[in-house]
Amino acid sequence: MATKVTTKKPLTGNRRSHALNATKMTQKPNLQKKTINGEKVIISAREARTLNKKAA
Repeated sequence: MATKVTTKKPLTGNRRSHALNATKMTQKPNLQKKTINGEKVIISAREARTLNKKAA
């Protein structure tokens, strides 16, 4: 069972057409399952990238 580490939540807003019609939309965060120090965690792709960078 992976534990959720990140606090990121979906971003909400409106889609706008050329006619300026507004429809609700959401953008979900890019969550990934990674193993860090033998423990499975759910983090965002950006956080995983940062951890890779700091580890090197």
